[in-house]
Amino acid sequence: MKIKRFFAQDMRHAIRKVREELGADAVILSNRKLDQGIEIIAAIDYDESLVGGGADAVPEAAAAQPGAPAPETAGTYDARARYSEAPVQAQADAPAQPATASAGSQTRARNPLADIEWDHDPAIIEMRREIQEMRGLLENQLAHLAWGELNRRRPAEAGILRRLSALGLPSALCTELAQAAGETADPEQGWRRALALLAQRLPVTDDDILSQGGIVALVGSTGVGKTTTVAKLAARYALRHGPRSVALVTTDSYRIGAHEQLFTYGRILGVPVQVAGDHNELHNALQSLRDKRLVLIDTAGMSQRDLRLSEQFTTLREAGLPIRSYLVMSATTQAGVLEEAVRAFNQGRLDGCILTKVDEAAALGGAISIIAGHQLPLAYVGDGQRVPEDLHPARAQNLVNRALSLQQQAGQETHDDTLAERFGAIAASGRV
Repeated sequence: MKIKRFFAQDMRHAIRKVREELGADAVILSNRKLDQGIEIIAAIDYDESLVGGGADAVPEAAAAQPGAPAPETAGTYDARARYSEAPVQAQADAPAQPATASAGSQTRARNPLADIEWDHDPAIIEMRREIQEMRGLLENQLAHLAWGELNRRRPAEAGILRRLSALGLPSALCTELAQAAGETADPEQGWRRALALLAQRLPVTDDDILSQGGIVALVGSTGVGKTTTVAKLAARYALRHGPRSVALVTTDSYRIGAHEQLFTYGRILGVPVQVAGDHNELHNALQSLRDKRLVLIDTAGMSQRDLRLSEQFTTLREAGLPIRSYLVMSATTQAGVLEEAVRAFNQGRLDGCILTKVDEAAALGGAISIIAGHQLPLAYVGDGQRVPEDLHPARAQNLVNRALSLQQQAGQETHDDTLAERFGAIAASGRV
């Protein structure tokens, strides 16, 4: 039996709510008039034998048919905000129940009104709102106090947290770096140590695509610069080893005219370009290009939430030849979106990543934190549209210095209120 409490402005609306949620077979157990309107307690799958007797029983009048008024009842709240509603006289006159029950059975009925849902009770809703506001105010005050105490007791660490936060790094990473850097008498020395530790957390591949060759696929969302990056890599490889040593393949069969840009690059560079719509065509294309030292595959741009993403993984996985996959990420993308992209595309077992549009980014902290957090080796950094000049082998310290330079150009510092909200709770816990 399911019992639920309803509130409405009048009886007609209350009955409508009962019918919409519980159906036409619902039974009204009680109803009463409140200042805000009408309160109805109704049940579905009503079994009178469950509530017909005992000290916790529901009165017969409360089980009247829909629309029938219920007698006045005395209600009380227990410590768990459950509502027990039964006539006082009925409880006093109820016959005593057996103290024990036979094995495997239960003779005493449970009060069904103890299971009433109180989510719509205006008083409880208001009480919850006030408690949440009070909790928020208290947490905010404690955070400010803890942040102020941290500034007083360990000013060097607090300064590192402030400067790391300005880079756009997440709170957890800022805290770890500040702790590792430690308290020092020279704030600049501690800051340089924190930046060095950040660089150490960034894995790089050391120009592996152009040095190792092989079959390499670039994957990623739409608009991150995959095709331009393919052209840059092909141009650099052609300059080192000649145009006969490199070839291009596109698997983008979703967009109209998607192949044209890659074919244009192929004509300019003097390298062959092939199209593969599925894993069989990709296998045949790769077999025909076995004499090439580097084959670059430009895949279709897809959102990390695209249902067709699994098809792309299947195409690469079932091509029958070893393919290394690199995720192309734009430095202008928010950290949360980058996090989703890494998780989604890593289903295809990523070998590394390439960071593009660094020249367009306002901050690099988000991208750096994602790369460091997933330990996804960074292969190249793109910072412009020129082919092939604006592509560079990744260097961890260079990327950190670039992030610092962007922050200094912006000239923005994190306000103390924001720092208290970000690090106050951590400082209060003693983690910094």
